[in-house]
This record gives sequence, C-alpha cells and structure tokens, in this order.
Amino acid sequence: MANIASQKKRILRTERERVENRQLTSAIKTHFHRLEDAVEAGNAETVESEHRALVSRIDKAVQRGAIHRRNGARKKSRAARVATGG
Repeated sequence: MANIASQKKRILRTERERVENRQLTSAIKTHFHRLEDAVEAGNAETVESEHRALVSRIDKAVQRGAIHRRNGARKKSRAARVATGG
C-alpha cells in the first residue's frame, strides 16, 4: 500500500475507473448476445432494436474511453454483419 496521500487517492480512482470500464464492456457483450439470440429467433423488430442499442452502447464506451475507437468500429462492423445475416 502506498504511503503518499496522492498515490492512495490515485489507487482508489483507478479501481473506480476499472470497475466502470468493466461494466461498459460487459454491457456490450450482453447486448451482442441478445442480438445473436434475436437473429436466431428471426424477429426483425427485435433485431433492429437490439442492434440500435448495441451500437449506442459501443459509442458510449468509446466516448468514455473504455474501449479504443478502432475496437469499437470493429465491434459495430461485426454487429452489422450479424444483424443483416451476412
């Protein structure tokens, strides 16, 4: 454990940021699984809404810095492929 007060605060802040990033990335994975399930079920309305929600989550994670912008672009491209069935 650190002895310097600013380093103690930094450790707490880093842990808080790590947990937040994990929540954002986990939500992306959850939405991707939901999208895949909707495609398997064949419900076009659900596929469209899940795809829209997934893209929104990815954009928010990129904006917050939880994932890199190219990683976000790759995930959105993969989601679009799954949603269109291609």
